[in-house]
Amino acid sequence: MVNIPLSKPCLGEEEKRAVNEVLDSGFLAQGENVRKFEEEFARYVGVKEAVATSNGTTALFVALKALGVKEGDRVITTPFTFVATASSILQCGGVPVFCDVDEKTFNLDPGKLEDILKKERNIKGIIAVHLYGLPCDLEEIAFLTQKYNLFLLEDCAQAHGAECQGRKVGSWGDMGAFSFYPTKNMTTGEGGMITTNDSLLAQECRMLINHGSRKRYYHEALGYNFRLTDIGGALGRVQLSKLEQFNEKRRRNAAFYNQELADLPFIDVPYIPPYALPVFHQYTLRVKGARDALLQFLRDRGIGCEIYYPLPLHHQPFLQNLYSASSFPVAENLAREVLSLPVHPQLTREDLNTIILGVREFFLNH
Repeated sequence: MVNIPLSKPCLGEEEKRAVNEVLDSGFLAQGENVRKFEEEFARYVGVKEAVATSNGTTALFVALKALGVKEGDRVITTPFTFVATASSILQCGGVPVFCDVDEKTFNLDPGKLEDILKKERNIKGIIAVHLYGLPCDLEEIAFLTQKYNLFLLEDCAQAHGAECQGRKVGSWGDMGAFSFYPTKNMTTGEGGMITTNDSLLAQECRMLINHGSRKRYYHEALGYNFRLTDIGGALGRVQLSKLEQFNEKRRRNAAFYNQELADLPFIDVPYIPPYALPVFHQYTLRVKGARDALLQFLRDRGIGCEIYYPLPLHHQPFLQNLYSASSFPVAENLAREVLSLPVHPQLTREDLNTIILGVREFFLNH
């Protein structure tokens, strides 16, 4: 039986050398590699400032704290995302206000966003999640944040290098938050990054991730230890230098899937709007009627696949008391229908053909 993993970090000799140099230096905590990684990542995204953090969740949380989210503040986001998007709001004392997503992009629907903003006057900001590596319609969402005087935080955890209207995600909002978990398009093992063009916000983030301190042993606020290590910084610098190559391979893999699967009657291949250059953190089909059976069929044949996400956030047990009467029909339907296939850069053409054959065989026999 074959064994094709859903995801696999692309790590080679350059990464090993970079990490070993840090180990040999004896300086393992945040240092010169982290500083250079921040500078290089800011330049790549096209912003003035980047602040490295311990993971993507802390990047979201610290960005929200810097933006002033506090007890009772209401922040709009999607119910169809990883839990950290909403839990970061809650950990600041804020309240997630869910907005249903678009049928084709699976991202926040600008029309539904404005419907909420017309009814509710006490919204502080919006977290726009670029799900699966497909950018939101940032031009429309940024227009709404300006019209209603809100902050815009981009959740770029799955979208390193993705572009909207030729401009990289993480550069549109007041701030962006990235994750470098091992399954992402680039990795530092664990790690995150905050991006912004606002130097004051960047300074606030640096203070918060360093125990509330700007000057050693002087602590002006209740802060956190959310620093990235120099091992992570060294790894991130090498990975960043390869990111465009990784993303292009993901796009080629996705295009091959589209070519070979688009004719099947019971699935929808990913939609790419004209404004977007996606990076396919996930290649996600929408399967009508037999998703769970297809999932098991492929897994039985050694093909890694997964559901992102089987339960929308408003149905999560710890949030049900807040949202028991809420309904977001598009997100709920997607949770029943989406299935992600392997799309990572280390797949061979033989791997891709095996996966395609498996999907086609399933529908031939069902």
